[in-house]
Amino acid sequence: MSHRLRVECTPHVHGPANATAVRCAILTVAVCALSAALPGVLPRVLPRTLPGELRAQSSLAPGARFADPDRVAKLARAIPQVDSLMRAFASQNRVPGIAYGVIVDGRLLHVAAVGLREVPTKAPVDTSSVFRIASMTKSFTAVAILQLRDAGRLSLEDLAEKYVPELKALRYPTSDAPRITIRHLLTHSAGFPEDNPWGDQQLSATDAQLAAMLRRGVPFSNAPGVAYEYSNLGFAILGRIVQNVSGMPYARYVRERIFRPLGMTSTTMEARDVASSRLAHGYRLQDGTWLEEPPLPDGAFGSMGGMLTSSADLSRWVALMLDAWPPRDGAESPVLKRSSLREMQQVGRFSNASAVRDAQSGTLTLGAGGYGYGLGISANCLFGQVVAHSGGLPGYGSQMRWLPEYGVGVVALGNLTYTGWGGVVTQTLEMLARTGGLVKREAQPSPVLLAMKEKATRLVAEPWQQSLADSIAAMNLFLDETGARRGAAIARLRDAAGGSCRAEGPFVVENALRGQWKMQCATGALSVGITLAPTEPARVQQFTVAPMRPGAVLGSAPACRP
Repeated sequence: MSHRLRVECTPHVHGPANATAVRCAILTVAVCALSAALPGVLPRVLPRTLPGELRAQSSLAPGARFADPDRVAKLARAIPQVDSLMRAFASQNRVPGIAYGVIVDGRLLHVAAVGLREVPTKAPVDTSSVFRIASMTKSFTAVAILQLRDAGRLSLEDLAEKYVPELKALRYPTSDAPRITIRHLLTHSAGFPEDNPWGDQQLSATDAQLAAMLRRGVPFSNAPGVAYEYSNLGFAILGRIVQNVSGMPYARYVRERIFRPLGMTSTTMEARDVASSRLAHGYRLQDGTWLEEPPLPDGAFGSMGGMLTSSADLSRWVALMLDAWPPRDGAESPVLKRSSLREMQQVGRFSNASAVRDAQSGTLTLGAGGYGYGLGISANCLFGQVVAHSGGLPGYGSQMRWLPEYGVGVVALGNLTYTGWGGVVTQTLEMLARTGGLVKREAQPSPVLLAMKEKATRLVAEPWQQSLADSIAAMNLFLDETGARRGAAIARLRDAAGGSCRAEGPFVVENALRGQWKMQCATGALSVGITLAPTEPARVQQFTVAPMRPGAVLGSAPACRP
């Protein structure tokens, strides 16, 4: 038997009752009673199916969205400049070959390649060429761990030694040090020493060699859980956990559970699997000459940096990460649910903050960030949240960087040892920003926020009506300041602005339950803001009215101000 009826069990409606509200309340109570009598038979409702008055009380908002229909076309105008920038970068830094792409809303807006895939034969790089991406592999390892976590096979709070028994004999630096958890390993906070130069040469280590290394012990630079310190060894251990929990080799696991579902047909853990006509050979620059680096084989440390991929495949990976935003209803990726993808793109361990003054402009730029799960997370004055990771090994350097709130990402691959992409990727994003198309999604108001805005506007524009004010007020609003005092204060502000006030311009929504708007009066303007309380139905817990200076802008103040 299929039950299609859907109702929200929230019958309480503030304000004067009317026939519609009474009918809605009776219907809701009846269905709630039936649901209680037949548990599991009637599903929870979708508010959009309710009669209009109850639907207006819903606190569920649509997902954030981009407002500018020409946004993608504007971004595309920067591509010729980006191409010129990339060509100049490759030439100035003597990178044999590069491939790069710009991703917008999950699609490749542009992909290009410049230079040589193989120097002696002068074989050119193209957009299908495959490069080693080194530490960018770590985000794939993190996804594998979260897949196993979401399947109930492990917990991030589990001790790593539960799955890698060789860790049980570790000698910790202090008697009060916690034992290493999977979360410690994911966020580079296990206390192991930074090991980039050493780690680059461990890719070929066998499982037996890794096990023997762990049994001999690992020195600690910090107690676990107190500091960020980048550890390739930590991600090698995570690869071992994936292998031991899943019962299959790491390379096979990521091929079957990640690459294949995403259509990443060019991505592999082993250079010998790449067709010779597509492999970008790695080089170092020595005394002005390119010298080829021997390819490093895959092994027990592959989960920290052994992956090879193309610009097109890597763009699919960035698209998966970007697709986690905004939170919304709808079908999930077969690889990992959106909430878990967002989880790994949040700071799990703070690393540092900085204030840097630009040598040319004199502008002071603030930045702060840390590490999520296999990804670096930062915030700066220009873009807010930035998610990224670079990769460097003998013969290769790469970077992927994206802006979740903007739906835009950049990937870049080079076949020169530790190709330094940081500055040129930043410049690429700045070029995109100058088009005017690089803007954040706009949060959307919930129906109840819109309903409360309409009533709050009346309270500002008209003589104070206490019954109207009572219909929007959360229980604290008039305990903080009485209705009479609020009404008198708003009247003074309205009079000072010349009266005849009306809402004008956009409703600037910060989130589903908070927003600001402008009210233009005869000789001045007022800014009005409301924040709703965490109750159902949601009501106004904060109600602000203030004079608005000419030229003033609504919304939160920028984090970095002159």
